[in-house]
Amino acid sequence: MKYTYLLINLLTIVFPVALSFDKRVAFYKSWKFIWPGMAITGLFFLVWDVLFTLKGVWSFNPKYILGITVFQLPVEEVLFFLTVPFACIFIYACLNHYLKYMLSDMVCEVISGALGILSILIIIFDYGRLYPLVTFSLLLVLIILFEYVLRRRWLNRFYIMYVVALVPFYMVNGALTSIPVVLYSKTQTLGNRVWAIPFEDHFYLMALLLMNVGFFEYFSKKGVASGE
Repeated sequence: MKYTYLLINLLTIVFPVALSFDKRVAFYKSWKFIWPGMAITGLFFLVWDVLFTLKGVWSFNPKYILGITVFQLPVEEVLFFLTVPFACIFIYACLNHYLKYMLSDMVCEVISGALGILSILIIIFDYGRLYPLVTFSLLLVLIILFEYVLRRRWLNRFYIMYVVALVPFYMVNGALTSIPVVLYSKTQTLGNRVWAIPFEDHFYLMALLLMNVGFFEYFSKKGVASGE
């Protein structure tokens, strides 16, 4: 069905949008802080997406897309960089409101250190495969930037959100990769999958969310400082 990918996008965002108007979280008031970072991050990932599509790292099954393209990408793929970050930042905001627990600095640094070591090992030993090389290189840069350079303590909450976000991630990406809507090159990926989802996708998501949440936190604090 050609509406499959579009339907997945709509189902991803419909509940976060509807629940944004809940009086307790009032997430709709934070929308203005999401869009700038989402635009910057989305542009970066779209360029990456276009290059990988041209390189044949991944492709899209014509059976499940509308056939409308933007920068040689299905329009649904462009929407993916709006719907998924929006839904995950909604989860982040809800957890910040309802969950008072956050990871200790020590635990957060251990997680960041483990992710950094994993990234370095994969970069070294799978240098010839584009998807893990680029994904873990970006993740390593972001971990170093937010944990060790800027010392952003929202990471203590981010890692909790990421674990929670894996639940809808397995539903959305599981559908995309098992139908399959998105096809991956066997020569440019590690070849390891969790269910139908490539191992790298988990860390692609983490990098995508790190950038989006980082910008969201920046613009939120900037807005508070200016009295918005």
